[in-house]
Amino acid sequence: MTYRAPVSDYQFILDQIVDFSAVLESAAFEDIDAETVAAILEEAGKLASDVVAPLNRGSDLTPGNLVDGVVKTSPGFASAHGQIAEGGWIGMLAQPENGGMGLPLSVATAINEMMSGGCLSLSLQPLMTQGQIEALEHHASDAIKALYIPKLISGEWTGTMNLTESCAGSDVGALRTKAERNGDGTYAITGQKIFITWGDNDFSDNVCHLVLARLPDGVPGTKGISLFMVPKFLPDADGNPGVRNGVKVVSLEHKLGIHGSPTCVMEYEGATGWLVGAEHQGMKCMFTMMNNARLGVGVQGVGVAEAATQKALAYAQDRVQGRSPIGTENGAIIDHADVRRMLAHMRADTFTARAIALACGVALDLGRTDPEQQARGAFLIPIAKAFSTDIGHEVAQLGVQVHGGMGYIEETGAAQYARDARITSIYEGTNGIQAMDFVGRKLMDGGEAGFAILDEIESFAEAARATLPKRAIAVWNAAETLREGMEAMLALPMNDRFAGAVPFLRAFARVLGGHYHLKAAIAEGGEGPRSRLAAFYIKRMLPEHAALLAQVRLGAADIYALSPEDLSA
Repeated sequence: MTYRAPVSDYQFILDQIVDFSAVLESAAFEDIDAETVAAILEEAGKLASDVVAPLNRGSDLTPGNLVDGVVKTSPGFASAHGQIAEGGWIGMLAQPENGGMGLPLSVATAINEMMSGGCLSLSLQPLMTQGQIEALEHHASDAIKALYIPKLISGEWTGTMNLTESCAGSDVGALRTKAERNGDGTYAITGQKIFITWGDNDFSDNVCHLVLARLPDGVPGTKGISLFMVPKFLPDADGNPGVRNGVKVVSLEHKLGIHGSPTCVMEYEGATGWLVGAEHQGMKCMFTMMNNARLGVGVQGVGVAEAATQKALAYAQDRVQGRSPIGTENGAIIDHADVRRMLAHMRADTFTARAIALACGVALDLGRTDPEQQARGAFLIPIAKAFSTDIGHEVAQLGVQVHGGMGYIEETGAAQYARDARITSIYEGTNGIQAMDFVGRKLMDGGEAGFAILDEIESFAEAARATLPKRAIAVWNAAETLREGMEAMLALPMNDRFAGAVPFLRAFARVLGGHYHLKAAIAEGGEGPRSRLAAFYIKRMLPEHAALLAQVRLGAADIYALSPEDLSA
C-alpha cells in the first residue's frame, strides 16, 4: 500500500464545507484565486505522495543518530528536504516581501497535513522552520529578518524552538536557562533544553535556535522570560556560517515513535544570542505563533489518521479469512460487519477532524481583518489541536485492530502510525491543557463565539430538514443539547469546569462533526458515498455527545472524593 495525499477531499471541504471563498475575496489574498489554490494542492499532494511518503517506513527503521556531535539523519531525508525547499513549501506562509508565498493559513494547513501523512518525522522539520519564520517576521529586528528569513525560506538554514527544560514542561515560567548581557548588543545564553525537535541535522548549513531564557533582572514566572536567536554557527561579516557557537547536542531522546525526527537535548554554554522582540517579552513573541503551531500539530494527527485509514482499508480488502457473511466471492475481511464498522469510524472521524482544522484555518485567515472571525479561530484552536490529535491516535489504534495479529507485527507498518501519533496529544500543550483553555480563556466572552457557531449549525440544520429531515433533526437536537451544556459549563466555578473540560471539548467536536457531515451530504445531493458516511456518523457517532455532556454538570467533587489512598488500593 502506498499513501496518496487526499487532495480531492481537501478540495471538496474548501469548496463545499468551509467558507474558503470568503478568504479568496478578502484583501489579504487578492492575488490568489481558486485555480491557483487547486494547482498548489495538486503539486503538494504529488510531493507528499511521491517524495515524502516513500521515506516513512525507512525513517522508523533507520532513525537519526548522533555521530561526533552531529545528527546523521535518516536515509533520503536530505534529498527530500531539498525538494521541499526548492518548491517553496517552507516559506509558504511567509510574506512575499521576504521571499515567501504568502498563502492563506487554511491552504498551508492542508499542505502540512499531506506532508504529515506522508512522513510525520520529516514533515516536522519544515513545520519548525515555518514557526520560526513567523516569530521573526513579527518580532525580530530588521537586521535579523534580513539575514535569517531568506536563508530559512530557502532551506539553507533550518529553525528550531527551545522552550522545554527538565524542570519546566507545561510550566514554562519555571525555566532556569540564563541570559547575560554582553554589552555589545549580544547576549550569553547558558542552560539546557530538552525535547528539541530537529535540534540538529546534516543537510542544512546552519541550525537556528529560538531560545527562551531569563535575564538577571527578569521577574519570576513567564513575565520575566526573553527570546533569543542562537545559531549553531555565528554568521560572519558576509552572513555566511562562521565559527561554531557555544551550543551542542548532548544526546538524542529514545522515543516511542517519530524515530526519524531527531529530538535533542541541547546544551548552551555561554552561547552568543541576539534578542528577538523586547527584553522580558519572550512569551508574548512565542504566543504570536502559538495558534498556527497548535493547528499545525492538529493536522499532524489528521495526517496520521489518513495514512492509517488508507493502510487498514487496503489490508481489509486484500486479507481473505473465513466465509463472507454477505456472500461476496473472495471473503475479504472488509465484508465482516465489525471490520466495516471500524473502517467507517476511521474515515468518518478523519473527515471530521480535517473539516474542523480547515474551518479553524479559514477563521484565522478572515480574522486578519474581522474581529469576530479572529475570536472564532481562537475558539476553534483547542478543538482543532486536541480532537484532531486524539483522533490521530484512536484511528491509528483502530488501524492496528483491523490488521488483527498482523497489526502487532512491526513489518506491516500499522504499528508505526500508532506509535508516531501518540506524541501529538502531548506536545504543543497537552490535550488536557487545551481542554482547560477551551473552558477557561475561550469562554471568557461568556460563550459568545461558541454560541455563534451553534446558531449557524442550527440554522443550517433547519434548512436541511427539507432534504434530509432525519439527519438534520438529529444535528439540530445535538446542537441544542450542546447549547444547554455550554450554559451549564458557564455557571460552574473554574475548577469544576476543568473537571469536565475534556468531555466538553470532545462533545463540541462531535457536534461540529455532525454539522460538517450534514453539509457534505447536502452538497452531494443526499445520495452517494459522502451521504452514506454522514448517515453512519450522525446515527452512530454523534449520539456520543449526550453522554459526554452528562459529565460536564458533575463538577469536580466526585473526582476529589477519591483520595490518593483510594487510587492506590
